[in-house]
Amino acid sequence: MGAERILITGANGQIGSELAEALRNRYGQDHIITTDLRAPAHPDAGPWDILDVLNRKAIEEKFRRYRPTQVYHLAAMLSAVAEQKPLAGWNLNMNSLLSILQASVDLGISKVFWPSSIGAFGPTTPKDQTPQITIMDPTTVYGISKKAGEGWCQYYFGKYGLDVRSIRYPGLISYKTKPGGGTTDYAIAIFHAAKYEQHYTSFLRADTELPMMYMPDAIRGTLQLMDAPAEGLRIRSSYNFAGVSFTPAGLADAIRKFIPEFRIDYKPDFRQAIADSWPHSIDDSFAREDWGWQAGYDLDRMTADMLAHI
Repeated sequence: MGAERILITGANGQIGSELAEALRNRYGQDHIITTDLRAPAHPDAGPWDILDVLNRKAIEEKFRRYRPTQVYHLAAMLSAVAEQKPLAGWNLNMNSLLSILQASVDLGISKVFWPSSIGAFGPTTPKDQTPQITIMDPTTVYGISKKAGEGWCQYYFGKYGLDVRSIRYPGLISYKTKPGGGTTDYAIAIFHAAKYEQHYTSFLRADTELPMMYMPDAIRGTLQLMDAPAEGLRIRSSYNFAGVSFTPAGLADAIRKFIPEFRIDYKPDFRQAIADSWPHSIDDSFAREDWGWQAGYDLDRMTADMLAHI
């Protein structure tokens, strides 16, 4: 396993920071190169470099310098932020992926991971137990870029044989990083507010059910997919990936089991329309069958762990 050399883009973000730690624990500190627009919070953790993923020549230069065997391309603008800056969101999310894919083909990178999202679904997608193969009509810049990105991943696999792998992440919850501009990030902010202020104002309605996942599950599942034999993978667009679905009211009830005085109120904003276009729950049977995926955290176990660590 030590022969692997892995480069991560967008490594300072929510997924990247924890994925880098997991990969370093597995392959060794010197085998993981993290990149982002800024230095990492803990620059002594392992090799890192500055990389603007909108600079195609810079991507090629890093690939030539570090000769990675795998690339995790995580740099992206999340849903709520991209709605404020639609053209910038499209440019970052789409053009950086195309540069990574083409540079991987040109320079012989053997395996690429790219995250998709439940944002790739839309208002006419079946809401409950959303199938792997279904209607996808996203209404946000973020979702449009994810749907298009899935198509490009499948294209590069089919045309060039590039071993691209992807997961449609639900909302991800972690105590290690702050909310990063996603519509589902209320489910991180609420824990901080509950612990320190005993009150939270939700920007989503009380009954807004969304698919979520605790970060330890997300990291474990990502590594499971990357470990899986290529011949067993039926999906080269992006795999459905499920953890636990809940509403803001349901999450507040779970928190009150530990902090009885916690209060929540609701002032929906523009993010409500984004959430309303997304599924309530996900059918991840392809992931279960193809690479053995199974979530480990339910709502109560996740809530207990979040409150213990914040």
